[in-house]
Parts: sequence; C-alpha cells; structure tokens
Amino acid sequence: MTPDQIESAVAAAMPQAVEELKRLVAIPSVAFPGHPEEPVHAAAAVTEELLRSAGLAHVQQIAVEGSFPAVYGEAPAPPGAPTVLLYAHYDVQPPGDLAAWRTPPFEPTIINGQMFGRGAADDKSGIISHVLALRAFQGRFPVGVKVIIEGQEEYAGERLEAFVEKNPELLRADAIVVADTGNPKIADPAVTTSLRGMAAFTIETRTLKEAVHSGSFGGAAPDALAALMRMLTSLHDDNGDIRVPGLPRGTFLGQGPSEEEFRATAGVVDGVSLVGSGSLADRLWSSYAITVTGLDVPTVSGAINAVQPVARARVTVRVPPAGDPKTTVDAVVDFLRQVAPWGVKVSFADFTVGSGFQADSGGKARSALNRAMERAFGRPPRDVGAGGSIPLVNTLLKQFPAAEILLFGAEDEDAAIHAPNERVDLEELRRTATAEALFLQELSLPTALGI
Repeated sequence: MTPDQIESAVAAAMPQAVEELKRLVAIPSVAFPGHPEEPVHAAAAVTEELLRSAGLAHVQQIAVEGSFPAVYGEAPAPPGAPTVLLYAHYDVQPPGDLAAWRTPPFEPTIINGQMFGRGAADDKSGIISHVLALRAFQGRFPVGVKVIIEGQEEYAGERLEAFVEKNPELLRADAIVVADTGNPKIADPAVTTSLRGMAAFTIETRTLKEAVHSGSFGGAAPDALAALMRMLTSLHDDNGDIRVPGLPRGTFLGQGPSEEEFRATAGVVDGVSLVGSGSLADRLWSSYAITVTGLDVPTVSGAINAVQPVARARVTVRVPPAGDPKTTVDAVVDFLRQVAPWGVKVSFADFTVGSGFQADSGGKARSALNRAMERAFGRPPRDVGAGGSIPLVNTLLKQFPAAEILLFGAEDEDAAIHAPNERVDLEELRRTATAEALFLQELSLPTALGI
C-alpha cells in the first residue's frame, strides 16, 4: 500500500472506530480488588471481538495466573519480513471522586472533538489505535503481527510479567509497539525513550491500644497520626528535594517542558511554587520522587475529640530507569524507621515494585517510526521521558534484548489519565493510528530491513 492509501484507509475507518471506543469506554473495567469482575471480563470480550475484526488470523483470550485474561492475536509474517508485537491494556483506573467529573466517567461524551470518559485515553485509545492501524491493510499485513492486550495493568501488571517469562516464544518479536504513552501536547510528535520504575508500600504507625479523649489525655498520649505526619514530611527538605540517602537527582539529556507549560498542564495554583531542584526533565523523568497517595485517618466530617491510636498511609516512589526499585524501597523504609518518633510501633505491608526502562533510539525500527510519524504529524518526533511506569516493558526488554521497544500513543499530557475528566483527542487518535500503520509498512521495506 502507498502512504496515501494508508492515510485514506485510517481516515475512512475513524467513524466506526469512534463508536467502538465509546463501547469500550462505557464498560467500567476496573480490575482493582473490591470492584465487580464482570465488566472486566466484558471488556476482554469486546477487545477480542475488535481484534478479530482487524483481520488477524488467530485471536483468543489467554488465562494469566492470578489476573484477568489477556487478549492475544497474531498473523504470520510474509517471507523475510519482521514481526511486530503491539501492546495495550483494557483495564482502567477507578473513577475516583464522581463529583469532580463534568461528565459521567462511564458515559463517553464527545465535546469539541474530544471523547471524555475513564479509559478513553489510558488505555482504550491504545486498543483502538492498534485496530485502526491493522484494518488499513484488510488482512494483508506487510509484517508479522502479534497483539497482546493486558487485563490488569493498572493494579497488578507484574502478573503478566510472570506470564511472559514463562511463555517467551508467544510474544517474541523484532520490534514492540507499546501504545500506552503520548505526546507532550496534541500534534507534538514524540517517542517515549525512558520510563521511571515504581515502588509502593503501606506504612502503619501504632501508639495506643485504642483512641482516648484528647481533653483528658492529649499532651502526653502519643498520637499515631502526628507521628506518621512527622515521618512522612521528613522525606523531603524545605525545597522539596528528597532527604533519603542513596537517592540522588538524575539528569535527562533531552528537552523537557517549560515551567509555564508544566504549571498549566499540572494545574498548579497561582502563587504556589514547584518543588525540587534541577531541570523539569531531570525531576520528572530521571530522578526519584516520593508521593503519599493515600491516608487512613478519620475524615473531617467524622472527626471526634480523640488521640488516634493508629494511622496508615500509602507511599509511592518513582525510580529512575537505571535505579533498582527493591533497593529504593528498602532505603525509604529504613529511613522511615530511623525517623520514627517516640518509639512508635511501625510496620510496612503491601509492597509493589516495577522496573524502569531506557530505550535505544538509534535502531532500524526507530528510524522507520521516525519517518512514519513525520508523515502523520508533519514533523519528526523528539525523545521524551515519562514519569509513570508500564510494568511489562522492562520484562520485554529482558526477554527480547534484540527487539526495539517503541513507546508512543494518543495519551497527550492534557489527557488527565488517572484523574477526573480523562479524555482523548480524536484527531490525535487518528494521527497516532496513521503513524502506526505507516510504521508497519515502512518496517517491511528493504531499506528498513537493511537489504
């Protein structure tokens, strides 16, 4: 197919794809404990149906131990052609505070060319971009194709990692496209070349057998919440830099956002300073970050005049690509033990770790992607980092060291993934799918194969 034919095919398929994305987004496929499992399985079934419609010769759901099923599809490579693995995930984050949504999270709504709804960007847009790209070829693919769509990435991605380690031949490929990132801004093409890893744990402080009256005992009875607050605030200095020994600031060689762009994207309130030192690229993509993501304490509306006997917090640590998540979490836990005041009893539980990723940006597949994205977006892509984690990527790198891993997608930084009012720009989705289809064609050409 010519590039013009590919572009026309993707554009013609967009109306159907938008309706299919609506169908996916309407399914509350939250794969977290405590949420209904039936919608997650429903999303898997729809994903299987979509992959079949894309012309793949073989599609099936595959059981993943301790997790929801992955959806797998494949089509054999033409003689001499490489094989490309396409990845996305069909599970989504919980919607969070429903009052903060301007439209219902599981009622996909299109406003000014953007679809709002939980998962519209992260990562059901990834599923649709793969389907759109594959449909352009009407079952006659220029390369071998394998597709793996994960079912529990947002909560327990390490379970698919274990599956890959046990079944490497199923996913073996020459190039891997991970459609779970995006451009810094709409129509600003970029390839994500680094991911921070992640470690998380729950900390509990305990001081009393039970709550006691703050009037009768306050001032002498040790408050578990006050102890936990002191410990958590000790993790950073007054500038916002991390105080934990052994977690130095890193350096990112590419260009990051300006402070003005970052403040606008993050929604930083006027007059509030950013935290930390170094360039924004350093802080966001190559340095450690520690965030308290949850706190178990009495609510303000339910507060009583009592000294708290126990308090809990969920702590998440982002780890630079070269850092070791296990060593990192050990360092943070040791530090918190050392700064615990008053001899409070401290315990840790629910540990999660995931490694980061650093790509090689000079391979044949990356060159083919550069050409494809330049045609689809009107200019060549630049390298960017991502502060988030994709658990499977580092496992793929270890299993297939010769494969090039390419991260791009329709999740621009204003897409509000993991937050209220998540949305995907439909024109960005079209450009992303077009770039992917052009990439598959480019990779099959003799120049890309070094022939």
